[in-house]
Amino acid sequence: RLMPELPKFDDEDLKSYGDEEEELALSPPAALMSILSTQELLLENILECIPVGKFEVIQPLSDEFCLVLGYLLTWKLTLAFFKAASSQLRVLYSQYLRRTKSLNKLLYHLFRLMPENPVFPGQTSEVPNKDTKTFFTEELRLDVK
Repeated sequence: RLMPELPKFDDEDLKSYGDEEEELALSPPAALMSILSTQELLLENILECIPVGKFEVIQPLSDEFCLVLGYLLTWKLTLAFFKAASSQLRVLYSQYLRRTKSLNKLLYHLFRLMPENPVFPGQTSEVPNKDTKTFFTEELRLDVK
């Protein structure tokens, strides 16, 4: 609930960014970026031996699962923050993510975690057809019980 409210504070400071020659960048909330950078290091240690294109199965409720889930939820907060920001602020935030290579790291991690065949568990068909339910065709419920 808080993330969409935060860009309003940067909007007020946007006028102070003048016409400088270097490309401007603005960090999303520092606390969020600090957590994200820590999580990136932890995930790199977990997934370092897995090449992009291969995937790793993370066992539910393991320490690695909690780290991956925390990382992905942090990105969900970051994207909610971006969605609420004005287009001018999005440019500045994206420059920051480009400089820190955070978005590149996210893609590397996702391609190591995404299953080769994202079929919902419990389906009998090994070969996907048009009736096969996948994680991309069905709405995923993430309610915490």
